[in-house]
Amino acid sequence: MTDVYVPKPQSSPNHQSESGGNAADQTAEVPVVEPSPAIPKLIGGPPPGSATLEAKDASAWFGDRLVLEGVDLTMPAGHVTALIGPSGCGKSTFLRLLNRMHELVPGAAMDGQVLLDGEDIYDTQMRAQVVRTRIGMVFQKPNPFPAMSVKDNVLAGLKLTKLKCTDHDALVEKSLQRAGLWREVRDRLGSPGGALSGGQQQRLCIARSLAVAPNVLLMDEPCSALDPTSTRRIEETIDELREDVTVVIVTHNMQQALRVSDLCAFFLAAENEPGRVIEHGTTTKMFEDPDDPRTMDYVTGRFG
Repeated sequence: MTDVYVPKPQSSPNHQSESGGNAADQTAEVPVVEPSPAIPKLIGGPPPGSATLEAKDASAWFGDRLVLEGVDLTMPAGHVTALIGPSGCGKSTFLRLLNRMHELVPGAAMDGQVLLDGEDIYDTQMRAQVVRTRIGMVFQKPNPFPAMSVKDNVLAGLKLTKLKCTDHDALVEKSLQRAGLWREVRDRLGSPGGALSGGQQQRLCIARSLAVAPNVLLMDEPCSALDPTSTRRIEETIDELREDVTVVIVTHNMQQALRVSDLCAFFLAAENEPGRVIEHGTTTKMFEDPDDPRTMDYVTGRFG
């Protein structure tokens, strides 16, 4: 009997495997979509977004000594303003006027106005704690709570201001991310803040300030004690913050002022005279074509 060849049936493109899945489906990579981080919500905190600060004829005294006189300066919302000038000309004193830290010094006094989006922060109806929540401060020397954990350092401002938050873990992550520190410390949030490097401690202080969602962040020479790498990271953080926080920074580093700021104000004090603003304007104009020759002399290093 002659054998008859019977061809095997061809598999169709839609042929299902024994496991029930399409062959192409078994080899295709399925993208993994990570869940979006929770968005923390502050209860009782400042209104969202950056704010404009304006000093009108602001003057400051320590006892009977007038150290700063007649400052008129607008620091617009969403911009970085650098305060430059030699030591002893009133830059840091002016910075402390902007969130009522000056009044904490025994014998200190001020005159004039400081307006936050048009509201006088020295009005008798304005509580100092509310002002300092809306206008945060980062000091020259990092000052984390050394024995407190990284996480608790970030959350410390909530306790001081009595603000509530819907998700503490999400707030810690968000604040550390905005300060450019999250990747470096996310696996050691329980470690003491004092165990971090100097640059990390400064960014931890920035995260602590940001946790209460300020409208303005004041920075008093935040990089003066840091190495170049840490300085670069702080400057990157400042650049990212300008989108939703007004930044006012005191710096003696002219290249830093040129890199990070949109606007500059040049302070100067003659011998035995109070500090004054000599000139202010866009950073480009202040460094390339200032109106006052003393400004050009200072930014080019001829004095100071």
